[in-house]
Amino acid sequence: MIDLPLDRFEELVSEALDTIPPGLAKVMDNVVVVVVDDPPEPGLLGLYTGIPLTERGDWYSGVLPDRIEIYRNPTLEICQTPEEVVEEVRITVVHEIAHHFGIDDDRLHELGW
Repeated sequence: MIDLPLDRFEELVSEALDTIPPGLAKVMDNVVVVVVDDPPEPGLLGLYTGIPLTERGDWYSGVLPDRIEIYRNPTLEICQTPEEVVEEVRITVVHEIAHHFGIDDDRLHELGW
C-alpha cells in the first residue's frame, strides 16, 4: 500500500477534476466531490449518489447536492506507485462524473472505462 497524506490525495482529486473538459465542467450542476477514507462497502473506489442530469425535470429545485465520494484507502491499497495513484484517481473521478451525466456502468465499460 502506498502512503499518501490526505492533503496530497485531495490535490490529486482536484487535479483530476481540472482535466474535465470545460464544456462538460460548465454543465455539471449541484454536485460536490469529496474524499473519504473508506467506502461503505468493500471494492468501491468511488461512489456517485444523487439524481443524474438526465433524470432531472422541472420539479428539480431545492434539492441537496449530488455527492461524488472518492475513497482514499482502497485506492492506495491497489496502487504500487505514485503514478498509479494519479491514474487511478483520474479514472475514478471521470467514472463518477459520468454517472452524474447519466452514463451507467455498462455504457462506461463499452467505452473502455
